[in-house]
Amino acid sequence: MKNESLTIKSNGTHEIEIKKSRFLCTMARIDNENQAKKIIDQVTKDNPKANHNCYAYMLGDDDHIQRESDNGEPSGTAGVPILEVLKMNELHNVLAVVTRYFGGIKLGAGGLIRAYSNATSTTIDSLGIVKLVSKQELNLLIDYNQFDRLKYFLENAAIPVEETNYTDKIELVIAVSDSEFNPLITQITNLLSDQFTYKKGQYKIFEVPYSREDRQKDERK
Repeated sequence: MKNESLTIKSNGTHEIEIKKSRFLCTMARIDNENQAKKIIDQVTKDNPKANHNCYAYMLGDDDHIQRESDNGEPSGTAGVPILEVLKMNELHNVLAVVTRYFGGIKLGAGGLIRAYSNATSTTIDSLGIVKLVSKQELNLLIDYNQFDRLKYFLENAAIPVEETNYTDKIELVIAVSDSEFNPLITQITNLLSDQFTYKKGQYKIFEVPYSREDRQKDERK
């Protein structure tokens, strides 16, 4: 995956009603197309009386797989609007299935586009978004008399300690991105007068909360 990407915080379903039609949007993280198809089939099975189960999904680091379906709605009024909302929110490896129970009032092409878009966007708001960040574990080995200084520094830098091990020395395990690594080592070297050792560990994926304010900051960069 990319060093950073966005996805939904959790799988789930959210419902809205527009002119007596019910729109239930089910969203899920996916890893491949087979998984997407199984979820679509399950949603269809769970809603046997629904009029439509329209969907869209994107897969791959560069979103090279993009699929959408109107599932009987007029062409371009359901699948594409769902897909466009996923694109607008930059959600990767995510499936959205919008199930419609017709309420007897026709919405027209424009109304359908707005309805399927709103069903998807409100579900994203309901579930929340997280940023998936690839970070490398870093093992810091220090003396006991350095612990308070380093702990205070890490807290002020908003770097959580994943693990602390006590032997003849103290080992702290933290995680940093590639861009953070060199500046952080320089800062800790200065803080502890170069009286520490470190070892790089494995890369892991961390989930970081992501808000509209964060998106605005990213867009200004």
